[in-house]
Amino acid sequence: MTRKFDLAETAAYIDMIGGASGDMLLGAMVAVGLDLDELQVELDKLPDRGYRLVKSLVKRGGLEATLVDVELDGDGTRKRTWDDFYSSVNSSTLEDADRRSIRQIFDVLAEAEASAHGGKAGSTHLHELATVDTLVDIASAVIGMRLLGVDPLHASAFPVGSGGSSSSHGSMGATSIATAAIYRATGSPVRAGGKQPVGEAVTPTGAAIVSTLAVFDPVQFTADRIGYGAGQRDPEGMANVVGFWIGEARSQWGRGGPGRDRPEVMELETNIDDSTGETLGYVHELLMDMGALDVWFTPIQMKKNRPGTMLSVLVRRDLVDVAAELILRETSTFGIRRRAVRRYEAERELVQVDTSFGKVPVKLKRIGDTIAQAAPEYEACRVIARDTGLPLAEVMRQVTNEALLRGSPWSS
Repeated sequence: MTRKFDLAETAAYIDMIGGASGDMLLGAMVAVGLDLDELQVELDKLPDRGYRLVKSLVKRGGLEATLVDVELDGDGTRKRTWDDFYSSVNSSTLEDADRRSIRQIFDVLAEAEASAHGGKAGSTHLHELATVDTLVDIASAVIGMRLLGVDPLHASAFPVGSGGSSSSHGSMGATSIATAAIYRATGSPVRAGGKQPVGEAVTPTGAAIVSTLAVFDPVQFTADRIGYGAGQRDPEGMANVVGFWIGEARSQWGRGGPGRDRPEVMELETNIDDSTGETLGYVHELLMDMGALDVWFTPIQMKKNRPGTMLSVLVRRDLVDVAAELILRETSTFGIRRRAVRRYEAERELVQVDTSFGKVPVKLKRIGDTIAQAAPEYEACRVIARDTGLPLAEVMRQVTNEALLRGSPWSS
């Protein structure tokens, strides 16, 4: 008999109709119920001032959308550095999880700017990103998702855009160099076919926010709130908005088929070329102790043909921020990639099997109603091998055979 379990969760979906920017995402969250006064209370936990949030309703194409403008005064237009932004976040009284997520978005942005313009992450000039509205946009996205109670957050593929754009770096394609660097570094999907927004559809800030906070897996859910956030531009023939859908997502799994489609987990990945083997072994131990599902190392070649190590970690979503912080603290890496993954698992069951050696714990792997594999617990078999003088391999073979032949009765 197939057992099915229904899980419901409050999910959100970002529909990048006209692209994505910090102010568009903020407007979309306000459109679905984010209270600006509540948001401002949280933003005031940052030491930065020099701005105010102004909400208005606008028309973009055939859609009514919310525009939230971050209006700057003299202090707001003061040029900030990367260190200024990180210092503001670190000295704030925001929740720890919010600070971690905001820093992660800035990490993605800093790495992309360094990749696009040369130099180390955090050393490049910020140009258009240097004023306080960059911090407000990023912090608002993180805080807004929390206040809306959204988890998980899904997103459509990023639009490439058509035509060109210009900045302090000069004229370039619709997708800026920094935005393209974010797509490449995070493995985010882009859509290049069909009708595209004209001009720069996705800003580096918008790309950094969405690629850090959202996953791009398909999702099915019942939407109960839909809103649209507007950008400053209003091009002819295209609704320059981002859609935000909130609803109840459901997933089912059970016995039957090749295995259980488990809730998504997160994969963290980083390249390391100057941490010792002792350090990496210690990090492996810490990650497993904290509850990581798996940790592994892959030898790689890095810049200038230097040998390096890629550290990969599978971790539940609720532990991903803590695991990332541990890796940043204990290794020499400056950045960590993350992506959501879904995996199939066979049913597992630990049982006590009556064998010729007595009761032995055995881990069973089930696919549907069939026992596909039986694996005796090593420690129990080791004790039997030492007591009987039999080779360990022989003990494990006999216990496995007896477990599969006897089938039941077993006691759990």
